[in-house]
Amino acid sequence: MKTRFAAVLLAAMLLPAWADGPKDNIPESVRPIPPPGIAVPEKDAAELRDGIADLQKQLAALPAALKAKPHLLELTPDIEIFHKAVRYALDYNEFFKPSEIVSAKALLQEGAARAAALRAGNAPWTNATGLVARGFRSRIDGSVQPYGVVIPTNVCPGCAPFRTDFWFHGRGEVLSEVNFLTDRMKNPGQFTPPGAIVLHLYNRYCNPARFAGETDVFEAFEHLQKSWPVDPDRVVVRGFSMGGASTWGFTTHHAWRWAAAQPGAGFSETAEFLKVFQDETLKPAWWEQKLWRLYDATGHALNLFNVPTVAYSGEDDRQKQAADIMEKYCAKEGLKLTHIVGPKTGHKFEPGAKAEVERRIDALAAKGRNPVPKQVKFTTFTLRYNRMFWVVLDGLEQHWERARVDAEIAADAGEIRAQTKGVTAITFHFEPGQYPFDLTRRARVMLDGEKLELPAAQTDRSFNASFRKEGRSWKAVDSSFVIRHSSLSKRPGLQGPIDDAFMDSFLFVTPTGTPVNAKVGAWVTSEQQRAVKEWRRQFRGDARVKTDREVTDADIAAHNLVLWGDPDSNLLLKRISDRLPIAWDGSQVRVGKASYSPASHVPVLVYPNPLNPNRYVVVNSSFTYREYDYLNNARQTPKLPDWAIVDISKPVTSRAPGGIANAGFFGERWELTPGGGR
Repeated sequence: MKTRFAAVLLAAMLLPAWADGPKDNIPESVRPIPPPGIAVPEKDAAELRDGIADLQKQLAALPAALKAKPHLLELTPDIEIFHKAVRYALDYNEFFKPSEIVSAKALLQEGAARAAALRAGNAPWTNATGLVARGFRSRIDGSVQPYGVVIPTNVCPGCAPFRTDFWFHGRGEVLSEVNFLTDRMKNPGQFTPPGAIVLHLYNRYCNPARFAGETDVFEAFEHLQKSWPVDPDRVVVRGFSMGGASTWGFTTHHAWRWAAAQPGAGFSETAEFLKVFQDETLKPAWWEQKLWRLYDATGHALNLFNVPTVAYSGEDDRQKQAADIMEKYCAKEGLKLTHIVGPKTGHKFEPGAKAEVERRIDALAAKGRNPVPKQVKFTTFTLRYNRMFWVVLDGLEQHWERARVDAEIAADAGEIRAQTKGVTAITFHFEPGQYPFDLTRRARVMLDGEKLELPAAQTDRSFNASFRKEGRSWKAVDSSFVIRHSSLSKRPGLQGPIDDAFMDSFLFVTPTGTPVNAKVGAWVTSEQQRAVKEWRRQFRGDARVKTDREVTDADIAAHNLVLWGDPDSNLLLKRISDRLPIAWDGSQVRVGKASYSPASHVPVLVYPNPLNPNRYVVVNSSFTYREYDYLNNARQTPKLPDWAIVDISKPVTSRAPGGIANAGFFGERWELTPGGGR
């Protein structure tokens, strides 16, 4: 049942993202995100501190109490979310209204009640119906992250799997964990389709489901499926405002996963949106402009061929620009975007248009996704997004340039036909039960006009066939869902840029030695401290940190290592420095034929870890967008490519860690390339 508080909070979450308008275009005057909170009366603060301490004691006692019930111990994140929410709000001045203090006390009570139930061997919230707050432990940083669900009353053990709708929320600069959890326990949201589970995603605060926020979506969904039955062929993605931007991204980048998609308002690309919406004059570096291709939905418009999409905009909403520009890019691909427009409406749903959106999405969800379509059209710029149904890309000619595949199953001819552009390795992959041909006859593939015989399928009707381009010809290689390259090369999940390393488990490694230069050492210390602080503020987790002397073989196996310092100060950096493509010692920083003074220049880069080539090593960088970019979500794109040389004689700003003396992308074999991949 919607309360007045829930309605007010929802309205705040959907506020237009321009905030202070042109004032947010001044890098020298950046307001803090999140904003400073209110003063908490000492009596309330003391009560909250006592509640936090008491809940911590209860959490600490659970491992011993549940030693014989490890399946229940796995549910502790469902309690920890309440502890973390209130601790963060109190410790970091993130109470924004007096009512939130009351909400925090209620959350601590809920956490204590769950702890008592779990200690008694019960977890009633895991089979509850209605509005339920849940939590999972992120593999990225070990933090607990909340999500909310709306569970139909007819859900039951052994029930047929349910349709599930992902809902991405709008921008909310005061959307603390306290506010999110309070809303999720009171407000069912914009859409509650009959008989459907609705998954409300927190996405790390004010994040349009990018970077760690993107990883969280899939981890939350995986966690949800442990408690409730989900039909993988009836999953819908939808959202509004910033959530509409999230939906545009998930629709185009993961099109093969959804039965339907419904983006509302938001933004679908960076450049034009910021000009139209933020009145911003853009002067991106060449690499930054190229990296817009990571998340711009416009460049991936072709992928809407693979997922039924219904866009919504208010006629008078400036964020209608998102769907308008997608219409143009869809038209270039021969597609006509379904775009429902609410007449004479601003930044909200118009009732009649909303009903039409619901009717169309419900019909598409009822029909469900076809997991093995006969025809696939797929475009990408990076192996981070390398799959469209049964087509999997394992190698590209050049990252950040368009790759494309048009493929079809000609069942009568016993043939897969595929035309590629910009692709060097490809796999045709069918899950058990999906193989579309006669098992007793050997099928073929026509790959760019070249006829090749396919291997036999398994009797469970699963199938893999991988091919690699050698010169102008395709050759069959050992079948694998992801080709395991024996040589150093860019591959899915290990392709850069720097920000990609923070979409999976990472560990900050602090140097214990003497830096090559005192000024460099001071810059490194400052940037690492900032990285820890901003990870908590923007990505809502406490980053793992160890010294270089504390890192174990298990750490090297489990994490992307973020090495702060230089080869003189960081033991791990010293171990691998001769195996990195950028040389760095007390006399010079050398990139190819270019040389820089180590007294005023610091390399930052991402590279396969020489100590574990299945993980990244990052040198002297966290996520690369900074304070200026927090002010508008469309700015939250990578600001540095695979490597850069930072001139620390230039000041650190709200946009950069110093001057950028040089920067570029490594080649497809992680080599330095002329012009850095310009």
